[in-house]
Amino acid sequence: MTMEPLEPLEPLERLLAERACERLILDFVHRLDLGEPASVAGLFTEDGVWEWPPPGDGRRSAGRAELRAYFGARPPDKLSRRIMSNIRVTVTSPDTAEATSYFTTYRVEGWTGGMLPAGPPVQVGDYEDEFRRVEGGGWLLARRVLHLPFGGPTPHASGAPSA
Repeated sequence: MTMEPLEPLEPLERLLAERACERLILDFVHRLDLGEPASVAGLFTEDGVWEWPPPGDGRRSAGRAELRAYFGARPPDKLSRRIMSNIRVTVTSPDTAEATSYFTTYRVEGWTGGMLPAGPPVQVGDYEDEFRRVEGGGWLLARRVLHLPFGGPTPHASGAPSA
């Protein structure tokens, strides 16, 4: 079977696809840190997958229901801020794209409100993403894989001033 070559995207179409995928990367961490963590599931396709393969802990969630349950289980006393950088999106076809991006995570457990003293990041890693254009022309995450070369324990906020 011979496959027809894909028609190249026009420069504006490519730019819009790249920007839509960048926005998903940023919306993901925004929802985890400042929004409703379970809503992250809506950024994925119906069959979307999030995973942290070995040497990580081997976690894998597939489908929106599993993703909603996994991210929604985040304790309300866990305060985090993720910094995203080095976002590199590559459009691989009119309906698919992939990306790599770096993240740095600042996080504490036991937060009861108020400002905390700044500490070092607890994680520095990267995401490997696959995106798919869905009906209506929008883009969603089809697969997100976490790689964590730098990580440590999450500190507890005990003794920190509260609001």
